[in-house]
Amino acid sequence: MGSNRTIVWFRRDLRIEDNPALAAAARDGSVLPVFIWCPKEEGQFYPGRVSRWWLKQSLAHLDQSLKSLGARLVFIKTDSTLNALLECINAIQATKVVFNHLYDPVSLVRDHNIKEKLVELGLSVKSYNGDLLYEPWEIYDEKGHAFTTFDRFWQKCLHKQTEPVSLIPPWQLVPAEAGNLEKCSIEDLGLENELEKPSNALLRRAWSPGWTNADKALTEFMDKQLLHYSENRQRVGGDSTSLLSPYLHFGELSVRKVFQMARMKQILWGNEGNSVGEESVSLFLRAIGFREYSRYLCFNFPFTHERALLGHLSFFPWNADPSNFKTWRQGRTGYPLVDAGMRELWATGWMHNRIRVIVSSFAVKMLLLPWKWGMKYFWDTLLDADLECDILGWQYISGCLPDGHELERLDDPEILGAKFDPEGEYVRQWLPELARMPTEWIHHPWNAPQSVLRASGVELGQNYPNPMIDIDLAREKLTQAIFKMWEIQAASKASSSDARDEVVVDSEYQDIPKVLVLKDKAPCATISANDQKVPALQVQDPKNDLPIRKRTKCMAEKRKNKESSENHDKDSKVSSSDQDTSSTADSSACKKQCSTSTYSFSVPQQCSSSSNLKWLWQEQIDMEQSSGKDGTT
Repeated sequence: MGSNRTIVWFRRDLRIEDNPALAAAARDGSVLPVFIWCPKEEGQFYPGRVSRWWLKQSLAHLDQSLKSLGARLVFIKTDSTLNALLECINAIQATKVVFNHLYDPVSLVRDHNIKEKLVELGLSVKSYNGDLLYEPWEIYDEKGHAFTTFDRFWQKCLHKQTEPVSLIPPWQLVPAEAGNLEKCSIEDLGLENELEKPSNALLRRAWSPGWTNADKALTEFMDKQLLHYSENRQRVGGDSTSLLSPYLHFGELSVRKVFQMARMKQILWGNEGNSVGEESVSLFLRAIGFREYSRYLCFNFPFTHERALLGHLSFFPWNADPSNFKTWRQGRTGYPLVDAGMRELWATGWMHNRIRVIVSSFAVKMLLLPWKWGMKYFWDTLLDADLECDILGWQYISGCLPDGHELERLDDPEILGAKFDPEGEYVRQWLPELARMPTEWIHHPWNAPQSVLRASGVELGQNYPNPMIDIDLAREKLTQAIFKMWEIQAASKASSSDARDEVVVDSEYQDIPKVLVLKDKAPCATISANDQKVPALQVQDPKNDLPIRKRTKCMAEKRKNKESSENHDKDSKVSSSDQDTSSTADSSACKKQCSTSTYSFSVPQQCSSSSNLKWLWQEQIDMEQSSGKDGTT
């Protein structure tokens, strides 16, 4: 064992098994495990109530595990993560700081700045991959460009050599004496206030946070549910999915372990000729791949929490209507499947992935609400709120990704309800006012005869709302908004001869930001193959632009067919592709046909919300919750 005194900085890696940073520190000498809570630095992405509840339980669980190994977890609440780390360094005279990588835009900036500062002070700083199968900078095409479509990215991952084995937990930890370090209790972190505790108590009935509980949940899923995953995942009610996403988000589960266990099942079932099991594993691993891809996109395109990946969406005339947004949040849209999903979200902090797709699509396509509003609301309310996955999901649904839903696609919630909740059980569970509605009318009560409504105790417009917008009117408004977007974009181009679209498509059409290793500023061992890289600024010479796809032909064709689009058969309300609805990141068959040019990224000095990203509705929500006038939001 070495003689180093190492600070292990825990964030969203709350486990002792297969934790590269903890394992490295344990081999190298004494350790000080520390969790630093800095609400100020969370900014607009301060975690919601249920997410903070999970974090608190998980931290308590980790603390007990570390205690059994010989070192307690130190809790610190501060206004500056860097200052807190410096205090820890001085308290134990640390020689090294280690942590596992994060990939969201806020963490990328913070971690880069902290590492630079500590290196300047002569400290050894090492970071590790504790969250992914492969680092984002390890997956590029043959030209060294980042992938911008999921299928190509995932195929590249599957054809790489997988990591060997997960790291076993350390047998013991030698604690570093913290001296006069100012620390606090887990209660003092303020992750849960007194008003939240009664609601949070209900969460314990359904969930058991903590890395050992995560391991139990994984084992149960692999042994009992994975085999029929391909069939059960179609059901929107009950435990039809793995339910592992909260454990993965907080790092209580190693994604390498999950991947390896699933692959072993796939190999065994393949030897047995069990095609159902093989398909189930492939679909489950694909879901793991979407999580990988979400981090990959956020690393290579760190602006995606604020702007669409496809730049022409910046001209889309979103309908920023707080009243419509409130109606959607409350589950009072008049479309039963959408309302059931939104009420389940508020009550439990959870929704089936398919329901997430459906309610998201309703918000951005039926109501034309800004996708960033929906993304932020999911962040505030989901138990497994994950910024990278939320970005991927909402951009995918909104037509902001090259392989996402087509912008003009609008799915009818009535048809989706009949398809994914054919007996209406899910709707009846979350909409008690429709509990007695016959299955024939459960997904479109507005069409039911008055005799049926009376017998069911339903008074449309009274105890259950009429549809807030007609599907045909919504389709017409969406079409108008798309043409308005093209007009605004054309006017913008015309007003500036040197204006350029900030649009990203597959790498064959443009240069993609490269990555490089952080440069040392002090003569100490700070960089290794494990260290995190950051996107580097790539300035492209306008004279050497790569050929780009033009929108002119696409726009002309759309205008030529505008009349036929507007008079489209009213019965064709759902795309024939089932895959697109099944996941927030499944790739659609057709790519976007419109233009692009280059965009590059350098690590910014700060990552704060710009003025045009101010959440216009946030103050209204705060006022409603504090006054108690809006108990259903």
